[in-house]
Amino acid sequence: MKFETPAGDNPIDRMTVVGRAHARIDGPLKTTGTAPYAYEHHREIADPAYGYVVGAAIGKGRISAIDLTQAKAAPGVIAIVTADNAGKLGKGKFNTVKLLGGPEIDHYHQAVAIVVAETFEQARAAAALVRVDYARAEGRFDLETALKTAPLAGGSSDEGSGSPGVDRVGQFEQAFAAAPVKLDAHYSTPDQSHAMMEPFASIAAWRGDELTVWTSNQMIAWGHGDLARTLGIPKEKIRFLSPYIGGGFGGKLFLRTDAVLAALGARAAGRPVKVALQRPLIPNNTTHRPATRQHIRIGATKDGTITAIAHDSGSGDQPDGEPETAVNQTKLLYAGANRRISMHLAVLDLPEGNAMRAPGEAPGMMALEIAIDEMAEKLGMDPIAFRIKNDTQVDPEKPERRFSERQLARCLEDGAKRFGWSRRNPKPAQVRDGRWLVGMGVAAAFRNHINMASGARVRLGQGGVVTVETDMTDIGTGSYTIIAQTAAEMMGVPVDAVVVKLGDSRFPVSAGSGGQFGAANATAGVYAACVKLREAVAQRLGFNSADTVFEGGKVRSGNRSTDLAQAANAGELVAEDKIEFGKLGDTYQLSTFGAHFVEVGVDAFTGVTRVRRMLAVCAAGRILNPQTARSQVIGAMTMGVGGALMEELAVDTRFGFFVNHDLAGYEVPVHADIPHQEVVFLDEADDKANPMKAKGVGELGLCGVGAAVANAVYNATGVRIRDYPITLDKHLERLPALV
Repeated sequence: MKFETPAGDNPIDRMTVVGRAHARIDGPLKTTGTAPYAYEHHREIADPAYGYVVGAAIGKGRISAIDLTQAKAAPGVIAIVTADNAGKLGKGKFNTVKLLGGPEIDHYHQAVAIVVAETFEQARAAAALVRVDYARAEGRFDLETALKTAPLAGGSSDEGSGSPGVDRVGQFEQAFAAAPVKLDAHYSTPDQSHAMMEPFASIAAWRGDELTVWTSNQMIAWGHGDLARTLGIPKEKIRFLSPYIGGGFGGKLFLRTDAVLAALGARAAGRPVKVALQRPLIPNNTTHRPATRQHIRIGATKDGTITAIAHDSGSGDQPDGEPETAVNQTKLLYAGANRRISMHLAVLDLPEGNAMRAPGEAPGMMALEIAIDEMAEKLGMDPIAFRIKNDTQVDPEKPERRFSERQLARCLEDGAKRFGWSRRNPKPAQVRDGRWLVGMGVAAAFRNHINMASGARVRLGQGGVVTVETDMTDIGTGSYTIIAQTAAEMMGVPVDAVVVKLGDSRFPVSAGSGGQFGAANATAGVYAACVKLREAVAQRLGFNSADTVFEGGKVRSGNRSTDLAQAANAGELVAEDKIEFGKLGDTYQLSTFGAHFVEVGVDAFTGVTRVRRMLAVCAAGRILNPQTARSQVIGAMTMGVGGALMEELAVDTRFGFFVNHDLAGYEVPVHADIPHQEVVFLDEADDKANPMKAKGVGELGLCGVGAAVANAVYNATGVRIRDYPITLDKHLERLPALV
C-alpha cells in the first residue's frame, strides 16, 4: 500500500478498539515471569554452554600476546575464541567499530575473547585466567581538547534527526549584531548510558551451517543483516529472534558483541551457547549517548520577536562515527528569519557513541530550552509568552512547507492552566516551603515523526482467530497490544480474538522499534495487510468488498451478513502487505509537540534538588492506546529527571574509559526521586502521517524535560546552571542566604 495522499475516512476512525485504553496483552506473561527474554529460552535450548566475554584493558593500542594456557586448563572449559581463531569476520553496516577486537584495540572493553564452559561460574573463573599483553598507544580521550580542531560534520542518528555540517538561512551574523537584545551562552551535556534493565544477551545454536540466534534487539532486519555480514554467511542461513525485550532505549538498535560471540562460541563449542554481557562491561563495550558542547546565540527585538538564532553543537566519536545531532530541533522549533545551524565532530578513541532515546533532540532541547528561558528573562517576558510569540506554522527554513499539525501553543497554554503557572513568581529565589526553595520551570517538547516502510502478514484461521506476524519488536512499549488493537479494529473482532507474533526474521520486515517511529508505522503496516485480508474475505464470501463492513465478529454487505469465521471454513486465508510512503512528507513537515512543566524544591541547607510534581501535555497525532502511551511518557519524563539531575558517565581522560561503568556508580532515578506525574494528550488525528493518523510519543516525553527541571531550579534558587547534570556541588555555594 502506497500512502501518497492524506488519509480519508477508514475503519480505524470508528475507534471502537483503537484509541481506547487497553492493558498490555503481554503484561501477565511478564509479571508472572513466563515471557522468555533473550537469555531464557529454556524450552528451545535444553543443555546450553555458557560464554563469558573478556574486554580489553586498554583504551587504545594493540594486543602483543595472548596466553590461554591456564584458561584452557580450567575446570569445565569447552572452547575459547579470539580474533586469532575466529576466522575472517566482517563489520556490520550499522557498527562503527568491529565487535571482536584484536590485534588492534579501538576502545576500552572492546571484546577480545569469549570463554565457553559448562557453567557460567566456570566460564567466569576461566576468563579471569586469560592473560593478555598490550602495547598501549596514545589515545584521544578528551572532548574539550579534541573539539578545538574538530571540523564541521553533517550526520544522522539513523532515527530521523540529521543535519548538514552547517545550514544557513538569511544573514545571521548581521542580524545578531543588530539585535537590541542578545543571548550568547554555552551549554554542555555529558556522556550517558542506556542502563536498561535487561542486559545485552543472546543464545546461539547451529544446526549444520544454519544458525538460530535468540537475542535482545530492537531492529530485527538490521541485526539479522549485520550478523550475516559479520560472520560472512548468507542471511538466509540465519534465523534472528527477539520476541521479548527488557528495555533498549536505542542501545539495542544494532548488532552487538553478545550475538556475534554467542554465534562464534557455539560454533567452536559444537553446542548452543548463552552469553549475557556482564553489567560492568556494558557501558564501555556497547554504545552510549555522546557528550555535547553547545553554543547558542539568539537575537530579538525588544517586543520579543526572534530575528537571529544560531546553534552549534560539538561531539566526539570513533573515526567512522557521526555527530550527536543536537541542533535538529533548532531548525524547526521557533521562527526567525536569520539562522545558522552547525555541528562539529571530534575523533575520539572512547567507546562508540550512538543512538540513545531521542538522539539529537534530547540533549539539544536540554540546551535550547534553557536558552529560550534566559532570553525571555532578558526581555522581561513570561517564558511561555515568549515561546508562543515565536511559534510558527511553517518550516522556518522552508516557509513553503507547512507543519501537518502543530499545537505547540495549545500545549503550553493548556499546561499553564493545569499546572497553576499563574502562581509562579517570575523573580527567582522568592518562594520557600520551610527549608526548601521552590520553583517552577517549563520547556517546549519537540520530536520529529519519521515515516518508514513497514510490513505484516495477517491470517484468518478457524474460529475467526486473526493472527498477525511481523518482525516488529516490543521493547516494553506496548507493541503487542496496539498491533492487536489495530487488527481487531480492521477485522471487527475483539482483541482477545487476535494473536500477535513479533520479533522473528522469518516474518515480514517492519519499521522496528526506535526513534518513536515504531508504533505508527508498524500499525500502518498491519492496517495495509488487513485491507488485503478484508478483500480476500469479501471475495471468498461473495461480497462486494467496496461496501463490506466488518463489525462484531460479522461481515456485512448490503442486506447480507455472516460470521467472519465462515470465511475460513474452506481453509485459512493469508494476506501480506506493507505500508510505503510517497512524497507527502516532503510537502508537509511531520513533527510532534508538547510542553513540560516541573516544580522542584532545592534544600537551602544541602543543595539537594527534589522534583515535586510534573506535567506533560502532548500533541502527537491519534493516540492508539492512552494507557500504554501514558506509560511511555511517564517513563520518558523519569529519564528526563535522570538526565537533568544525576546521569553522567565520568571519563578518565588519561586511560580512555568510563569510570562509573555499573549501576552502582551510574545513577538513575528510583521511585523516591519521582513525584506525581500527569500526562495529557490533546485530541489530534494527523491525516498527513499515515492511515492510522498517528505519530509517536515515546521520545517526545523526554525532549525538554531536562531543561524544564533546570529552569525550575533557576526559578527556585536564582542560580543558573548550564552544565548537566545539575548536581548540588554546582550551586551549593551560590544558594541564597538562609536568613
